[in-house]
Parts: sequence; C-alpha cells; structure tokens
Amino acid sequence: MYGLNIEKIHLDDEREKNEVAEFLKRFELRYDDDIDYTLVARQNGKILATASKAKNIIKAFAVDDELRGEGISTSLVTSITDKMFEQGVYHSFIFTKPKNITIFSSLNYKLIYETSKSALLENGLYNINSSLDKIIKENDIDTSKTRGALVMNCNPFTKGHQFLVEKAASECDEVLVFVVEEDKSLFSFKHRFELVKEGTKHLSNVKVVKGGEYIISQATFPSYFLRQEDDKLRVYTEMDAGIFGKYFCPKFNIKRRYVGEEPYCAVTNAYNNTLVEELKKFGVEVCVVKRKTYDESAISASRVRELIKEDKMEEVKELVPETTWEFLNTETGREIAENIKKSNSPH
Repeated sequence: MYGLNIEKIHLDDEREKNEVAEFLKRFELRYDDDIDYTLVARQNGKILATASKAKNIIKAFAVDDELRGEGISTSLVTSITDKMFEQGVYHSFIFTKPKNITIFSSLNYKLIYETSKSALLENGLYNINSSLDKIIKENDIDTSKTRGALVMNCNPFTKGHQFLVEKAASECDEVLVFVVEEDKSLFSFKHRFELVKEGTKHLSNVKVVKGGEYIISQATFPSYFLRQEDDKLRVYTEMDAGIFGKYFCPKFNIKRRYVGEEPYCAVTNAYNNTLVEELKKFGVEVCVVKRKTYDESAISASRVRELIKEDKMEEVKELVPETTWEFLNTETGREIAENIKKSNSPH
C-alpha cells in the first residue's frame, strides 16, 4: 500500500508503547511486559499493523482489515525473524489467534497446537518431535514401557515435592520428572535440576529430565512466571496441557500425570483443574495428591522462600530434604538466600 512505512518502536518511550497497546486493544490483544522488540506499519502517522517479539517468541501481531492481502504480514514477520537471526536465534515460536494460522503457515511456520482462542507455531532448526526424541535418546528412555510423569519447577525442592515423587514411584513401574527449564525462578535451572536429582536418588524407577521449551515455558505458559490470575490464564493452561497430552504422553508412553493439590496458589490450582479436563481427552489420568503437611500447613516452595526471606532457617530445615538443606548451607546457597531476602518476585 502506498505511503506505508515500517518503523521500530522505542521501548523506553512510554508514549510509543502506549500507542501500540491501544492499537492492540482493538484485536483483544495486550502488549506484554516481556516484549523486547516491536515493529509497526504506519500510514500518515497512523498504526495499521504491528508485530513484536519476546526473545524467540513472536507475539502481539495485528493487522488492520484494510491492509489484509497487502503483504504487510510477511514484511513484519520477516523483519522480526531477521532481527532474531542477528541475535543468534535460529528457532522461533509464534503465539497468535487461530485465524492467523494460514498467514504464518505460508511463512514456513508449523502448527504445534491450537485451542479455540490461541495457536502456537514454530519454525527453525528443530521441532517439537525432534526435541522430544532427543530427550528420549539422551536419557535412554524405553518408550515401550508405560509410566507416570510429573512436571515440577522446584524452587527449591521440598519435602512436599519429594513426597509427591515417592507417591508416583510407589504406584508406577517407571516415573519421569520433567524439571521446568525456563530460568525465571530465584533458584536457577541448573541448581533446581541438581536438587531434584539428589532428592530422588533413592528411587530407582525415577528419571529426572530437562523440561525443554515445550513445558511451562515462556512460549507455552508465560502466566506461570507472571503469577497473574487473569483472562489469559485459561488460554495458556489449555495450550500447555494440550501440548503435553498430544506430544509428550504418546512419545514417552505416559498414562498418568501426578500433581499436588494446591491450597494456596490460584495459578497452579487453575492449571491443575485444566490439566484434568485436557488430559482426559488424550486418555491420560491426572492424579491429584493431597499435599504433605508440616505443622498443619501444606509444604510448598513459596512457603520455604518466605521463611528464607524472614531468616527462619530452622523452620526451613523442617520443610526440605537433607540434600536441599546441605545446598542452602553452601556458599552458593547462602548467596541465593540473600537474593531472596532482597527480592519481591513471586517466583
């Protein structure tokens, strides 16, 4: 279209960001806080199309109806993909509305999963199936055997987590524990992964594996890290649960998924409820286990972090396995404890 200019938005300019946010409202979309790059197409100063990215995820994509068919979608997405290439990113996701699937499919994006309100597509050097095959190979997983599974963040690993894994191990021949790999927590993925491995070492039928990009990640479920109970929550929980049911369960021969009952966190509670509904569609049972308690309260990682913040370390000792307690008393563990005391993060 004549007179159309593609411009980069200056993210330190609130006026420019607000202008994009107002445009997105027309499409029932929001301008998320994690966005790190935004392009707009303007005509006579007026925004008629936009697309953004957060790391390797393209989002907040919207095109005015009068520009449909003008090739602006291709221009915006290609420009953002080029920016990712500049940053050394060669695999990307697009989180969008189902009506946009055909646009992105024409740009070589492959659909991963679609719900009534959202769709997740990917493009790049690998895909979800090759990623899961890699996990199977690296961890020598026999997919002919049926198994139970857990997905855990473990920030940090508590006696509550340990109890849940032990419960699954006592009821299943084999158990896979997927540790959330996204580094958005006060305890890094490296430390969380080691704490889970050390805390489950006594269980011979349990394997601890990396969760990867397709389980509770910024692509599939950003609300988990924002800890916001809002209208996006249902959309993201359906997406995350659906991907687990469609891909993980058949690949790993998972017949049961274990979760802890959630008395405190609304986000996790909503996730559990959606998980039960969604996995039923794939013939997978969700076992909601009553949480292990201490002093009449459910043990949770958030409670442990709160006690660390209050410097009540003797109480922390009662809520975590010996392996976690030993880590908390290392130099690294003490540094993390100091960071927790300074942080206002819910996660």
